Amino acid sequence: MTIPPFPLPDAEAQCRALADLIRPRLTPDTALVGIYSGGAWIAERLSQLLQLPEEAGLIDISFYRDDFAEKGLHPQVRPTQIPFDVNGRRLILVDDVLYTGRTTRAALNELFDYGRPAAVELAVLADRGERELPVAPTYCVWNLELPRQTCLTLGRDETGLLSWRVEDHA
Repeated sequence: MTIPPFPLPDAEAQCRALADLIRPRLTPDTALVGIYSGGAWIAERLSQLLQLPEEAGLIDISFYRDDFAEKGLHPQVRPTQIPFDVNGRRLILVDDVLYTGRTTRAALNELFDYGRPAAVELAVLADRGERELPVAPTYCVWNLELPRQTCLTLGRDETGLLSWRVEDHA
């Protein structure tokens, strides 16, 4: 593991800041859908912080990735769980890090297999830029630049607390 050249922010404080950005735009039909795994953790936290009446949906994009043929099936595939009708709903898709945009594209493809939402917005804790697809977050609390070989990862400890780590993949 490489120590980054800057201190990593408090992921828990970032979740509270993200909730503060979302709160003024909530409507009665807003629902959250988190992308496994970091986005799912954040969506669950946001659901609590925003006191939403429905639990967050959870989506696994493993079968929708455009690199599925190259990488194969991820060993920790989880079932997608969307406990509400997406048709006509305003959805906020939640992820931990926005980078190339490919994860977001895969999540949108799967989400539309469940119906046609009225609108989909994107909420992320971190946006590291370098998009390969035309994707932008609606809500974001941290913009940063990292070298391509560096991976920014959100983790969760046994008590459920979220934290960041940075690793080099040379």
